[in-house]
Amino acid sequence: MIGVGARKTHGFGSGWGAALLVAALAVVIALSPPAQAADGVAKGDSHLAFAARIAGDQMRTRVVIDFESEPSYSVHYLDDPARVIIDLPETIFGFDDDALEPRGLFRAIRYGAMGPGRSRMVLSAVGPVELEMMTVEPREDGRGHRLVFDAVATSDRRFAELVSQQDWQPTGSTAQGDEVVDTNGPTGRKPFTIVLDPGHGGIDTGARGQAGTEEKDVTLAFAKAIAAELATFENIRVVLTREDDRFIPLAGRVRIARQHEADLMMSVHADSIRLPDIRGATVYTLSDKASDRMAAELARQENSVDELAGVAATEETADVADILMDLTRRETQVFSIGLARSVLDSLRGEIRLINNAHRFAGFSVLRAHDVPSLLVELGYLSNRQDERLLNDPAWRQQTARLLAKAIQHFREQIYTAAKDL
Repeated sequence: MIGVGARKTHGFGSGWGAALLVAALAVVIALSPPAQAADGVAKGDSHLAFAARIAGDQMRTRVVIDFESEPSYSVHYLDDPARVIIDLPETIFGFDDDALEPRGLFRAIRYGAMGPGRSRMVLSAVGPVELEMMTVEPREDGRGHRLVFDAVATSDRRFAELVSQQDWQPTGSTAQGDEVVDTNGPTGRKPFTIVLDPGHGGIDTGARGQAGTEEKDVTLAFAKAIAAELATFENIRVVLTREDDRFIPLAGRVRIARQHEADLMMSVHADSIRLPDIRGATVYTLSDKASDRMAAELARQENSVDELAGVAATEETADVADILMDLTRRETQVFSIGLARSVLDSLRGEIRLINNAHRFAGFSVLRAHDVPSLLVELGYLSNRQDERLLNDPAWRQQTARLLAKAIQHFREQIYTAAKDL
């Protein structure tokens, strides 16, 4: 626990009333004698934060705070739950309450006084995060400075490192710096981690078959069946993005894959299309350009589930388009294609596939730049025969066994290639 009085400071209202009150406070501060704080910082040195904004999703979130004068800052991390602490000099938070309404990677944001000469922001995260960039820069209009920081989703292991490696350790911190992933499996290797993503869930039912089957139920049943088959293999760790009927935003699913340092991610679906005669399984990988019209339409449909569930569209933050990330993304795409081929090789001749069964499009759920990912359409609920099979426990078990076999084969290929390097 943090022994702080940090709380979300109430805003000063809106319009001219807020502006006049902020101006009056600034005048009072300027005219008051600079009483010394306990740590030697003069109260007369108080900073005014007059504007703030937040944008992003559960993979990357940017926070911007405008100050009348250049602030200093320090950053700390706390776990149980994951939090980012930003310590500031004494600050008057003069922006409206809703300016930093929690979103993206942060589920709660508090700010306020910590004592004479000191203020603090406490950002409670939805999972492990890291500040990838933090800077203070002059505003373009010449009025004061801007504090900008980008938070990105990271792994449990990396967040534990951030907590344990910092010099600052508050009383009561539970950080131990332990590895989150058990690397002492029977082979002595880090367990091969697979994230299975049952599509849809909660308010987002997905497609609905002619007999009333809901996609969210089919995908969860298959994900659990695949997980059970994978459990028979040695040194494999399986994580499900959801284990019950709940809604998870698309970016949240990708964040879970990165949090657990997934070696691969498989998103499971059973959609519906306008042509009821089309049936069979399809495998999709990520591409900015769709392979065909049907793939493009399916990606558009899947990428709209956040909006359909009432989740506000996120403002895109500036992407890090450096050479290293671009190379990582290309390498990941190569692995994703290899995984898709392994899946199709396993399924071919055993279950029905559509023509040109490997397709590609811009699916948001496949956008982790460092996790090989694919989306498997098990069949189409718009087709009566597929709907019947998708509800058949025996067919489910057979398909789950084939997919688990494909994943195991892909893992062996990776380890073999690594030995040859």
